[in-house]
Amino acid sequence: MRLLLVEDDTMIGESVLDLLRAEHYAVDWVKDGELAETALRAQDYDLVVLDLGLPRRDGLDVLRALRARKQRMPVIVATARDAVAQRIEGLDAGADDYVLKPYDGDELLARIRALLRRAAGRAEPVYEHQGVSINPATREAAVDGRPVVLSAREWAVLEPLIARPGLVLSRPQLEEKLYGWKDEISSNAVEVYIHGLRRKLGSDLIRNVRGVGYCVPRE
Repeated sequence: MRLLLVEDDTMIGESVLDLLRAEHYAVDWVKDGELAETALRAQDYDLVVLDLGLPRRDGLDVLRALRARKQRMPVIVATARDAVAQRIEGLDAGADDYVLKPYDGDELLARIRALLRRAAGRAEPVYEHQGVSINPATREAAVDGRPVVLSAREWAVLEPLIARPGLVLSRPQLEEKLYGWKDEISSNAVEVYIHGLRRKLGSDLIRNVRGVGYCVPRE
């Protein structure tokens, strides 16, 4: 999953960036509202963590513009603005959730997981499909109840596919889940990770859709 972190405080931003990357999310970090607007126009993120008190352009303006463009990715507003009226304003502008600074890292991760499940149309915390189960909270995977160890990159490829069976993702779309702006992209990385997942989880779990990409088929 690829996330956008919008935070102008360097200390907080570095802490949250480390937290998210430790959970194997690909993360892009920007420090002002204009850069956030540019990033959101250029990239389709799975989720945005958005501060409100930003330089150059206020976070609420960024949020309203995002929703005006009909971009539906979940947005968690993370801010020190703790007045109830300001929280209501953020939610009415299109935020999906709200955390107040200073916030607990584990709580932020739990809220991110919940919103990603909701965006995928799921309520249950564990994804199960054709005998394969994955738990995003614990990063545990199993085949017919037998634990399987996945690398961070294998997990990053598998999760968006198994979360939405039948959805076809192209190689560039899967690369976006794997890499942030500063990461070097290997030309055959997706194919390598797909091969590893088939070897560990079964050859029929992930299918090629010729000329389009990959999908986990529906039941």
